[in-house]
This record gives sequence, C-alpha cells and structure tokens, in this order.
Amino acid sequence: MSEQKNTQKPVQINTGDELSRGRYSNNLLVTHSPEEFIIDWLLNSPGGPHLVSRIIVSPGHMKRISAALQDNIKKYESKFGEIKTIQAGEQKFH
Repeated sequence: MSEQKNTQKPVQINTGDELSRGRYSNNLLVTHSPEEFIIDWLLNSPGGPHLVSRIIVSPGHMKRISAALQDNIKKYESKFGEIKTIQAGEQKFH
C-alpha cells in the first residue's frame, strides 16, 4: 500500500484572542432551506440550553463539512478506538 503525502500547505488564520480560545458545545441543531444550512451550536447546562454560535453555510459547503467530519471520525477511531455515544435524554446534570 502506498503512503499518501499531505500536499496541502498550512493556512495562516488571523484571529483575536477571544475567538481563538474556542467555545464548548454539547448539543447541535441543524435546520435548512433550499439555499442554506443553519448550524446552531448549543450548550446544555443546568440553567437550560444556550446558543454558543450560529454558522450558516451553502448546501455544497455543508456536504464538504460532512465528508471532512466523517473522514476525521474514521481517523480518530482507528487511533483511539470506537467513539461511544449516548442517547438523547441520557445526559444529566447533578
């Protein structure tokens, strides 16, 4: 089997400190129209769900995002093992 070489050049991304720290999300809501997908990243907390970020993308870009996520999940699981998921409603706060 031949080894694939990464031919992509690193991309320099400029951002402020606040944005570069990232946001934590433990829930997601996806809606769509013929022209766009709206991805709402949510944080479920004891005080109820809070909107963390909203990203709006074209259908073509959403398909590329989906493929990239699937590829990265395969790579993650081959290195660290199967990702276990919980069902809706199983996440509880104490």
